[in-house]
Amino acid sequence: MCSRIALALLLPGVLAAQTMTVEEYDPRSSLVVPQHALSRARYPFIDVHSHQRADMPPDRLAKLLSDMDALNMRVMVNLSGGSGERLARGVENMKRPHPTRFVVFANLSFADMDNPEYGARAAAQLEQDVRNGAQGLKIFKNFGMDVKDSRGRVPVDDPRLAPVWEACARLKIPVLIHTAEPRQFFQPHDRLNERWFELKEIPGRKRPPEPSWETIIGEQHRLFEKHPRTIFINAHLGWMGGDLGALGRLMDRLPNMHAEIGAVLAELGRQPRFARQWFIRYQDRVLFGKDSWNPVEYHTYFRVLESADEYFDYYRRRHAFWKMYGLELPDDVLKKLYYKNALRIIPNLDASGFPQ
Repeated sequence: MCSRIALALLLPGVLAAQTMTVEEYDPRSSLVVPQHALSRARYPFIDVHSHQRADMPPDRLAKLLSDMDALNMRVMVNLSGGSGERLARGVENMKRPHPTRFVVFANLSFADMDNPEYGARAAAQLEQDVRNGAQGLKIFKNFGMDVKDSRGRVPVDDPRLAPVWEACARLKIPVLIHTAEPRQFFQPHDRLNERWFELKEIPGRKRPPEPSWETIIGEQHRLFEKHPRTIFINAHLGWMGGDLGALGRLMDRLPNMHAEIGAVLAELGRQPRFARQWFIRYQDRVLFGKDSWNPVEYHTYFRVLESADEYFDYYRRRHAFWKMYGLELPDDVLKKLYYKNALRIIPNLDASGFPQ
């Protein structure tokens, strides 16, 4: 009788274990290793990849500054500046009260691309935006995937934008460009796809097979090659964080291309030895970026970059079902990643708040 009662009590748990979905499976590690949780960067840093409402009210701006101070973020680059009057108002709102803490990048409008004067007009608007306080140009991911003219999709290396890229070179401002999406978003959504969980959770991120990832990324690389005097910052490591060897070869070939690490920390934290070697080799070409604003998530960035910790959680499961490992980057490399490279590339930054 007792055995039957025990079986009846155990059976629901056994059945639940057999019917549990992969989304529900979330085991807690039993591994005990040294841990060094970090909530503040070792050095003041510049985040070159953030998106904020430049017209935010004073109380929100004060809260943002307080959160930045807690992280040791000295400068935030707001990539969502817009253009024209909107940009001018945003620069006034963010930089007038805090001139050394914020940078605003301009954005392009792709309207009226069929007009033969489009390129010249876009370049002229960018020049005005720089006069109004923009310190760089941000290109969003819709360019190359969704932007269309009367003939169809506009490729990333479309020659009509050449006046814009040449204006950036002349004005000595960088172009931070986000092209395409992770390669897995273009691949079949099946059991072999490493981003299966993310695509199940957010189906809208799945891309059609054409144009392919290779096509769009190839256009981006040709753009960099065609404009060697323009400094490009390739967002999200150009979606090549899972093949750092290939990314390094690309950087060897294109000395005007830099990269930033926003939203690809999960790739770096699972290959700590090779990633560390890669950062040391390309220490003059990589900048710190985060992308989506959530102060607590920066803590994982600091831990991956600064510590030697093993087997710890990433902050967003759909990005990484694997564990993270610290790279323990040398101080000289950290300083370049955190602020020295950005100080060199982005004009008119105040270097006084950073160590030499």
